[in-house]
Amino acid sequence: MTTTRTTTTASTALPGGTWTLGDLTVTRFGYGAMQLAGPGVTGPPADRDGALAVLREAVRLGITHVDTADAYGPHVTNELIREALHPYPDGLHIVTKVGARRDADGGWPPAREPDDLRRAVHDNLETLGVDTLDLVNLRLGDATGPRPGSLATAYETLVELQRQGLIRHLGLSNATPEQIAEAETIAPFVCVQNLYNLAHRQDDALIDRLAARGVAYVPYFPLGGFTPLQSATLAQVAERHGVRPTAVALAWLLHRSPNILLIPGTSSAAHLRENVAGAGLALSEEDLAALDTIGGTRRTPQTP
Repeated sequence: MTTTRTTTTASTALPGGTWTLGDLTVTRFGYGAMQLAGPGVTGPPADRDGALAVLREAVRLGITHVDTADAYGPHVTNELIREALHPYPDGLHIVTKVGARRDADGGWPPAREPDDLRRAVHDNLETLGVDTLDLVNLRLGDATGPRPGSLATAYETLVELQRQGLIRHLGLSNATPEQIAEAETIAPFVCVQNLYNLAHRQDDALIDRLAARGVAYVPYFPLGGFTPLQSATLAQVAERHGVRPTAVALAWLLHRSPNILLIPGTSSAAHLRENVAGAGLALSEEDLAALDTIGGTRRTPQTP
């Protein structure tokens, strides 16, 4: 395996600028690779060449944060990333996660025993073709959401792998506030990846607390879960700007807090470019006030 890096990524300005994950500088607008696998995040994509093209377009656009997991496929998205981008450009950082596996029915059962996590880290190293993983998120809970319980044994296993030089930085995914607080007593982490969007704002206080500590927050499902009424409000703001509702939803996340990093996924290079353009939408105070009624939480003003 090798960590050789060659050409640099493009210098194209992306919405939101950059954020520092530990000692890694990444664009706040990133790319999530999950949709590159087949239906149900299982098996290969129908259009392999198209999947490779999306990854190369992400780098061409200047994106330096690619999110993946060896469980996607399984192995499919990591292998696509390696085929499309290895040897990796200088400045490109690949974030993966461990803590779940795939079963024969396409489910996502937890896999957080020490041996499970060691195996998953080595699988990610192999499929991505690197000696050290830039950032590994510990996935907690299950497919229905976060679940209470101590993370100590699982997190300490990753800390030990970090000490061995196999992992550069740690993060948490699908975590409860109590689990995040517990992790803080064990070892530093640089990001939290939880469900959050305009309609689901249960982590508002957490986002502000993490921002004060310099820890990134990476929302998954940034465009999902709207009721018809909420969608109508979103559509009204989008119509005012002549854009799609998805553009407004992505732009709002960048406005919400400077520590929010976006990883919207797509299997289309054209859709990727559309997402980048949409996230750069400038929202007015009138827009933000209307959008705040969707989540029912008063906004904390931030500078994007």
